[in-house]
Amino acid sequence: MSGLDWLGDVAFTALGQKVIWSDMLGNTIGLAALALGWRRNVLTWPVQLLSGLVLVVAYHSADLAGGVGKQLIVISVAVWGWRQWTRGNRQAQDGSVAVRFATWRERGVLAAGTAAGTLAVGGLFTLVPHLSWNPWPDAYIFVGTLTAMVAQARGLVEFWFAWLLVDLVGVPLAFSSGLAFSGLVYVLYLGLVLWGLRAWWLRSRTATARPTALEGALS
Repeated sequence: MSGLDWLGDVAFTALGQKVIWSDMLGNTIGLAALALGWRRNVLTWPVQLLSGLVLVVAYHSADLAGGVGKQLIVISVAVWGWRQWTRGNRQAQDGSVAVRFATWRERGVLAAGTAAGTLAVGGLFTLVPHLSWNPWPDAYIFVGTLTAMVAQARGLVEFWFAWLLVDLVGVPLAFSSGLAFSGLVYVLYLGLVLWGLRAWWLRSRTATARPTALEGALS
């Protein structure tokens, strides 16, 4: 009996569905990480890492090796993203994290990587059923999450579009899986994604306009 087994216990029941502690804590921390990402706060990465650790413990306690593996990859990407945001070449002139729209080449790489990754992971989940009870939607959400994190680490506005596409599948899947709290959090994610998309979009336009104005003053 592990001292962390309580993460698999039921925290409360809502609308006839049981909400377990790990589902509630892991997703609440993840929601906080997304809010910090909207603010371009570097703490978004350690908070994402903490969310992953909570879910690793939860999946391990439930003997769900597939879930543990997925969260370990998410944690690794969070560590990489944290390093990217603390490097000088990711900073704007005012010291904040620089954001911009991706080039068409970068969009193509992200889209191709997401498609290939979803096919690979979905195929793996299909071949090894105990890794996921719903292989293709689960693979789509997992790979889409990684794509969003990579785009976020590079300061790309497309980060928010990736999260939006994940939410479109994540919301109905969570509710159909009986994870009511996850479904609710995904709905809240949707609101934050739209708000964050607007904030980063405006920020990228401001960053683009500054060099133009400077060039005009020097000409």
